[in-house]
Amino acid sequence: MPILAKDLLHPSPEEEKRSHKKKRLVQSPNSYFMDVKCPGCYKITTVFSHAQTVVLCVGCSTVLCQPTGGKARLTEGCSFRRKQH
Repeated sequence: MPILAKDLLHPSPEEEKRSHKKKRLVQSPNSYFMDVKCPGCYKITTVFSHAQTVVLCVGCSTVLCQPTGGKARLTEGCSFRRKQH
C-alpha cells in the first residue's frame, strides 16, 4: 500500500482556493465586492461579485453586470478591481 506524501496542515494556496469554502482550514467566502468602471462615463460603482440583479451605471444608466446562477457577468468593456477588506 503506497503512502501518499501530502501535507494536510500546510496546503498550497492554489489547493486552498480550489477547495470548498467550508472545507478550508480557515473558512472564507468566495464572494467579494469590486469597483466597476463604466466604459462610457468612467464613473466607478461598487458591485457585489454574486449580484442577483442587473446593476446600472449611476451616470449614464449603462448595464454594468448581469446576474447568472453564480457570479455576475460583467458587460464587455467594463474593468473591475477587487476591493480590499
